[in-house]
Amino acid sequence: MTKQIDLEAEIQRLLAEDDRIAEQGITVHHRENTLVLGGEVESAGRRDEICRQITAHFPELAITCDIGITRAQAPAEVEEIS
Repeated sequence: MTKQIDLEAEIQRLLAEDDRIAEQGITVHHRENTLVLGGEVESAGRRDEICRQITAHFPELAITCDIGITRAQAPAEVEEIS
């Protein structure tokens, strides 16, 4: 259990401190034998870079990238409030 906590802390540090990532909104969880990255970022390219960097730093781990993309553009239609 301590190894998992240390690993998660190391990954969180990499996510926050690596200039190519600099992302604090990503969660890290263990699901069976897989490390799952979650959260949302502004583009598919950013998500791919985060997953690429984590996989490169931890090649021995099975990693699932479950990071969603937030809508960065204004809505195309007006929302009516009654």
